Amino acid sequence: MKIGVFCSANQQIDAEYFELTRQLGAWMAAQGHTLVFGGCDMGLMECVARAVKEGGGYTIGIVPTLIERDGHVSDYVDTKILCDNLSDRKDLLLAQSDILVALPGGIGTLDEVFTVAAAHTIGYHRKRVVLYDMNGFWTKLIEALDDLQARGFIRGDYHDVIAVVHNLDEVATLCV
Repeated sequence: MKIGVFCSANQQIDAEYFELTRQLGAWMAAQGHTLVFGGCDMGLMECVARAVKEGGGYTIGIVPTLIERDGHVSDYVDTKILCDNLSDRKDLLLAQSDILVALPGGIGTLDEVFTVAAAHTIGYHRKRVVLYDMNGFWTKLIEALDDLQARGFIRGDYHDVIAVVHNLDEVATLCV
């Protein structure tokens, strides 16, 4: 399976997120899954790519030309797909992935999650986004989604589009 991963490119985050991300990458490699990611050499992006490669796995990096020009392409990218901007990057990440997993991240990660989820609800694809709620990272977002659901601002059940998991075993059950 080709698993797209959305996550932070920030180094200044709690070490627990790096360890859980490393475990995800090691698991992906052990299961023979391919990592599709933003191709950057920083933060959780670099961490998951390194873990996949160290486990003998394969990676596809979707790299905006600005990232390449700035010299921040991960050394752990096997196949590099260049794109013009972040919109192209999201489209290519979606096209290259069977499922998408959101690890802790910031504005860019939120943008990716909601772009994919909105396209799913309209019917452009049937791929799920998985919020990997590492140590409660996504709790406030989940509460906001639950509130939107309760108020009738989300058609249907958002869980059909955005799955919520709390550990690697739960991630594994969705990646079959």
